[in-house]
Amino acid sequence: MFATLSDRLADTFKNLRGKGRLSEADIDATAREIRIALLEADVALPVVKEFVGAVKERARGEEVSQALNPAQQIVKIVNEELVEILGGETRRLRYAKSGPTVIMLAGLQGSGKTTLAAKLAFWLKEQDKSPLLVAADLQRPNAVNQLQVNGERVGVPVFAPEPGNGVGDPVAVAKASVEEAKRTLHDVVIIDTAGRLGIDAEMMKQAADIRDATQPDEVLFVVDAMIGQDAVNTALAFQEGVGYDGVVLTKLDGDARGGAALSVASITGKPVMFASAGEKMTDFDLFHPDRMASRILDMGDMLTLIEQAEKAFDQEQALKAAEKLTSTGDFTLDDFLQQMQQIRKLGSMSKIMGMLPGMGQFREQLDNFDEREIDRIQAIIQSMTPAERENPKLIDGSRRLRISKGSGTQVSDVNQLVDRFFEARKMMQQMAKGGGVPGMPGMPGLPGAGRGKVKQKAQKGKKKRVSGNPAKAAQQRAAQKEKATSTGNPFGNPDGIDYETAASNLDLPKDFSKFLK
Repeated sequence: MFATLSDRLADTFKNLRGKGRLSEADIDATAREIRIALLEADVALPVVKEFVGAVKERARGEEVSQALNPAQQIVKIVNEELVEILGGETRRLRYAKSGPTVIMLAGLQGSGKTTLAAKLAFWLKEQDKSPLLVAADLQRPNAVNQLQVNGERVGVPVFAPEPGNGVGDPVAVAKASVEEAKRTLHDVVIIDTAGRLGIDAEMMKQAADIRDATQPDEVLFVVDAMIGQDAVNTALAFQEGVGYDGVVLTKLDGDARGGAALSVASITGKPVMFASAGEKMTDFDLFHPDRMASRILDMGDMLTLIEQAEKAFDQEQALKAAEKLTSTGDFTLDDFLQQMQQIRKLGSMSKIMGMLPGMGQFREQLDNFDEREIDRIQAIIQSMTPAERENPKLIDGSRRLRISKGSGTQVSDVNQLVDRFFEARKMMQQMAKGGGVPGMPGMPGLPGAGRGKVKQKAQKGKKKRVSGNPAKAAQQRAAQKEKATSTGNPFGNPDGIDYETAASNLDLPKDFSKFLK
């Protein structure tokens, strides 16, 4: 959703790199680019003015003028100001001290309230709560049925005494649901209320009546993050007519510009508490302003990735795989497939990779990534015999042809998988032994690693090879003596090697010298 904003900000910061000092013109140009980026992202004008003003004021202060790297300091300021307009701190649910906690959802029709109610119920269930869903949207066709289906999907009971479709009193249903929760010992009640295509007096009165009848501990305003500026107007109207404690953003995985998310919290003064970004019931979590700001600035979101990995990964299985890598070294294709399947539990690969720092520059590749690739890998591995999975070195040409036919792929796909497996196993073994990431500068002990001091010393003391050809050996000796004399070395042969004796002692086959020319 924030791709355009991220790209514009990244381009802006590139222009600042390498500058030891920022002039007034640099600050003005940067502020102008940030303003344009925010306006293009459909952020509300008052928020843009406040944000740019704060950035310019801080950029002219001592924290930038005295910084060793002014460009990085500007990025830090923008990050902190983004966190501020997104709400500052993570706001968590308040639970009732006695009796069930009542959460009321309000918002326009089409904002995703009913689906979000089930997602919130599932999230609370994972927090060891016992939620009860309440079907108080009795106007939208099939709203009650939709909530019942979603409740069944997440394993949460639904209180639906009325059939809906225009039949029943939503205020009475909401009030009765609290008593039902007390009777059935549910500690959280989630009330799904009716919405409209637009704001009207009847809608506001119904929502206010449900609020007064149930005295909810939390009133959450559900807003579609894709509707742009209108989200701000709707949020203000609900705040005045009903009042709410926090905002929930839905459809954050959409391709809209995302200005609503950056505007609502700042203008209403109410924090964004939850965010929904996907169709699965698990695509829902607490909204962390600092993590969202980090994503917008292409600095990744490693904390969320780690939290999701802790939920999805089987710790015992992961420990066994790690032990295989470090001690026995018999990490097989079966283990490889299990790791891939665990990674898949985290969601789409493009979503996972998008949480890594600096992946914004590969956005096009991520968007075009074929999620069926893991299915193909699974099909290829499962077309192998147990012996072949245990020892992929057995897979010769005829076996590869058989595997490709069994998995419905090409032989080249099998070749690529086997090659990638060996490379991945080698890399994981090196990382498991504390070697670091292959190819990264400054990481010792790995292929393509940076040239550290130890390696440099080893190269410095490395002796030159002497040719086995006596004629060439004589040329090398002459060159060595000439070099020693030119550098003022009185010893002539600094390495102390008798090349003539060494050459004469070489037992070479007849006519071998022609290979050394």
